[in-house]
Amino acid sequence: MKNPQVESDKEKPLLEDIRLLGQILGEVIREQEGEEAYALIEHIRQLAVADRRGQADGEGAAGQLENLLHGLSGDQAVTVVRAFTYFSHLANLAEDRHFLRRREAHERRGEQSRGSVAGALDRLAAAGVGREDIVATLDRAYISPVLTAHPTEVQRKSILDAEKAIAGLLGRREQLRQAQARDEADVRLPGYRRETEAAIRARVTQLWQTRMIRNARLTVQDEIDNALSYYESTFLSEVPALYEGLEERLEVPRLPVFFRMGQWIGGDRDGNPNVSAASLRYALQRQSRVALRHYLAEVHALGAELSLSERRVAVSDALRELALSSGDDSERRADEPYRRALTVIYARLAGRLRALSANENIHPHESVACPPYATVDEFLADLRVVEASLKENHGAALAAGRLRGLIRKAEVFGFHLATLDMRQSSDQHEAVIAELLRAAGLAERYESLDEAARRDLLLRTLADPRPLTIPGHAYGERTRGELDIYTAAREVVDAHGANALRHYIISHTEDVSDLLEVLVLLKEARILTGEWPGQARTPVIVVPLFETIGDLRRAPDIMREYYALPGIAAMVLRSGAEQDVMLGYSDSNKDGGILTSHWELYVAEVALARLFAELSAQYGAPLRLRMFHGRGGAVGRGGGPSYEAILAQPPGTVNAQIRLTEQGEVIASKYANPEIARRNLETLVAATLEATLLPDAHPARAEYLAAAQALSDAGMAAYRDVVYGIDNFASYFYDATPVREIAELNIGSRPAARKPGRRLEDLRAIPWGFGWGQSRLTLPGWFGLGSAVDRYVADHPDGAEAAWRLLREMHQEWPFFRTLVANIDMVLAKSDMDLARKYGTLVEDRALAAKVFDAISAEWHRTVAALAGITGSEDRLAGNPGLARSMRHRFPYIDPLHHIQVELLRRWRAGETDERIQTAIHISINGIAAALRNSG
Repeated sequence: MKNPQVESDKEKPLLEDIRLLGQILGEVIREQEGEEAYALIEHIRQLAVADRRGQADGEGAAGQLENLLHGLSGDQAVTVVRAFTYFSHLANLAEDRHFLRRREAHERRGEQSRGSVAGALDRLAAAGVGREDIVATLDRAYISPVLTAHPTEVQRKSILDAEKAIAGLLGRREQLRQAQARDEADVRLPGYRRETEAAIRARVTQLWQTRMIRNARLTVQDEIDNALSYYESTFLSEVPALYEGLEERLEVPRLPVFFRMGQWIGGDRDGNPNVSAASLRYALQRQSRVALRHYLAEVHALGAELSLSERRVAVSDALRELALSSGDDSERRADEPYRRALTVIYARLAGRLRALSANENIHPHESVACPPYATVDEFLADLRVVEASLKENHGAALAAGRLRGLIRKAEVFGFHLATLDMRQSSDQHEAVIAELLRAAGLAERYESLDEAARRDLLLRTLADPRPLTIPGHAYGERTRGELDIYTAAREVVDAHGANALRHYIISHTEDVSDLLEVLVLLKEARILTGEWPGQARTPVIVVPLFETIGDLRRAPDIMREYYALPGIAAMVLRSGAEQDVMLGYSDSNKDGGILTSHWELYVAEVALARLFAELSAQYGAPLRLRMFHGRGGAVGRGGGPSYEAILAQPPGTVNAQIRLTEQGEVIASKYANPEIARRNLETLVAATLEATLLPDAHPARAEYLAAAQALSDAGMAAYRDVVYGIDNFASYFYDATPVREIAELNIGSRPAARKPGRRLEDLRAIPWGFGWGQSRLTLPGWFGLGSAVDRYVADHPDGAEAAWRLLREMHQEWPFFRTLVANIDMVLAKSDMDLARKYGTLVEDRALAAKVFDAISAEWHRTVAALAGITGSEDRLAGNPGLARSMRHRFPYIDPLHHIQVELLRRWRAGETDERIQTAIHISINGIAAALRNSG
C-alpha cells in the first residue's frame, strides 16, 4: 500500500508550480482588469466550490451563484471565463512538467516506466527475446502516427506558442531548483530563478492580452501550416533522437527506417469541400519546403563545423571528387575539401527548393552551378560520401554528431517530410464512376447495377487499355474536381516520390466495388500502370475504411472477395505486398456504443489477420497486413492511452505494423512540448515491440470471447434503445450541449455535419463526442456497460456469483477487457451528473428533457455499479492516481466554467444579441476542453 505522506511529498512540486502560475495569473488579472474583477472571479470560484461540497449559507451556494452569474455583464462574462480558462491551460503545463519530473525521478533510480523504450527492452530481455530478434522485427516494422485536421483543436497557434514558452521556463525553473538543492552556496541561483519567474509573468501577460479564439474560420492552408509547425519544433529533432536512443540501447550501429510520419491534412476531402487538387499540391509543396529548409540549415551548420584542412588530415577520393565538382576556386577554401563538398550539397538542395518556390530565401551558396537533387537518394549518397571519408580518416567523432542526425532525417523524412494520405467517401467515387461510364456509353445507370454487375464492369474497365475519360467532354463539377485530384496525385508522386503519397482511404467501404472504383480512377490518372491483370502495379495502397458496426462485420468477407478477383493479389504483390485496412472507432461507437464498437473491432482484426495468413500461404508470398486505427482523442472515439491500446490488440494482429491517427485535439498536448513528444513517440515503438514479440501470457479463452459477445449484444441494445429509440433524442442532444455553438467556432475547415439538419445519422462523430464532453455526460465513452453487465449476470447459466467471478477474471487476465474497463472508468470519472442536469435545463421540451436525462442517469448508476463489481473498487480512477490527482486539483476551476456556460447559452439562445456573450461561450468551450484534456 502506498504511503500517503510519500505520495503527498511527491505532489509538492506540482502544487508549488500550480500555486506559482495561479498567483502570477491573479497578479496579471489585477494589473490588467482591476481589483474588482479579480474579487468577482474569486467569489465565483468560492461559490462553485461550496456548491460542489453541498455547503449552504443563507439561500445556498447554488442560488447565490445562479443570481451572481445571471447579473454578469458581457464584459464581466468574458473576463471571468478567460480567467478560469487560462488557469486550466496553466495547470496543464504544470502537470506536464510534473509528469516529466516523476519520470526522470524513476529513471534516476533505475526504474523504467511502462511505455518507455527502455522498459520495453527490459521486459523483452526478461522474456528471453534476444537483440537479434528485436532488430529483425524493426527491420520489417512500419510504425506511423498520422496527423489529422479534424475540427477539434480549439487552441490558436499564438496561444500554443506562448504556452510552449512557459513550459520551457518551468523546465528551466526546475533545473535551477535542483541546482540550488545541490549547491545552496551558489548566490547566483536565486537571481536566475527570479529572472525565470519574471519571464513567465511576461508570457502570462502576453496570453492575457492575446485574443483567445479565432475571429475567422481556418482554411485548409491554415491547417496545413499549423500541423507543419510541429515538424519544425518537434518531429525533425525528436524522431532522429528516438532512433539514436534505440541504437544505443540495442548496441547496433544503424537501425533500418521503421518509423515514419503520416499526414491527412490537405488530402482528406471526405465531407470537406474545401480540400481540392490545389490543397494537395500546396500540402506537398509546403511539406517539402519545410524539409528542404531544415536540411539547408543543417548543411550550412556542418560547413561551419567541418573546417578540416587537407594539410592536417587525409580525405577519401570520393570526397575529393565531390569537392572538385563545386567549381570553388577560392584560395581561402583551397585546403578545406569538406567545406567545398558541402557547398555542392547545399547548392543542389537550394536548387530543388528554388524549383518549388521562386521567392524562397536561399543562402548565397546557391550561386554555385550544380544540378538540383532529383531524389533524396542522391542527397543521401553525397552525405554518405562525407560520412565515409570522416570515418576513414580519424573523424568518426565528427561523423557521429550533426552529420549522422542529418542522414537519419533524410532517410526518415525524405524530401516529402510525411506521407500524405488521400481520403474520400465511397458514394463520391460511385457518382464519379457513374458519370464517366455514362459518358463513355458503357453503362447508362451504373448506380442501379447490383454488386456482381458492378464488379464485372469495373474489372472489364481495368482491363481496357483505352482511357475512360473523353477529352473535351463537359463533365459535372464534382467529377471534374475529383479527376483534378487524381491528376494532382500523379504530379505529386512524380515530383516527390512514391513515399509522398502511399495511401488512398475509402470512407464508408461497404462492398468490393468500392475498392475497384478507386483502382479505375487510379488507372485513369496513370497512377495504376501496366496491362491488367498481367503487369498492373501502383505505388498507392487502396485502403478500405470500415466504420459502422455492419461494415466491420462485413470487413473480412469484403477483403476475401476482393482478393479472390482475378489480378488483385498479383497487383498487390507486384506493388510491394502491403495492404492497409483502416478501422473506424468514432462512427462505430456512435452507431453501436462503446462496448460493441470495441468488440467488433477486435473480432474484425482477428478475422482479417487470419485471412491474410491464409492468402500468404495460398500465394506463396507474404501479404503484409497493416491495421490503420482511426483513433480519436476521446475514449468515445477510440482514444485513451496509446500504450495500453496497442497492447490490448488481439494477439498476432500488430505484427510490427501499425498506423494510427493523431486527432486534432490531442496533437498539441502530445507533441507541442518536445520532451513530452519524445515520450509519446517512444510509447508507440515500445508498445509495438511488446505486442509483436512478447508471448501472450493470458490468451483470450473461449469463455472470455463468449462473455464479450454477450456483453456487446446487450450493450448495443441498451445504447440504441436510448440514442436511436427515444423520439427526438437528437433534440435533447442539440439543446442540452453546446454542439450548435461548437459548430460556430472557427476550429476547422470542415463542416460539423455531413448534411444540414438535426439527424444524428448526419452528425459527424467528432462534434457528437465534443458536445457530450462539454456537458459532462461523456455518454459515448461509457453508455451501455451497466445494462450489459446486468443482463449478463442475470442470464448466466451458473448464476450471478459465477458471472461476477468470470468478469473479474477477465479484468485481471485479458488485456482487451482490462483496457476497455480502464478507459470507461476514466471517462466516467470525468462525468458529472449534477452539472449535466444543469445543461438539461436548456432543453425547451421539459418532458423530453426528463425522459432522456432519467434514462441516461439510470444507465450511469448501473455503469458505476458494474465498474465497482468488476474492479473491486468503489473509487473511480483507483488504478490511475495521476488522473485522479489532476481532476482533484481542477474541479474548483472547471465547475465555474460549466455554470457560466449554461447561463450564457440560455441568454444567447433566448435572443440576447451582445456578441460578447457569444465570445464568452466560445471561450468557455475552449476552457472546458482544456480542463478535461479531452475535447472530441
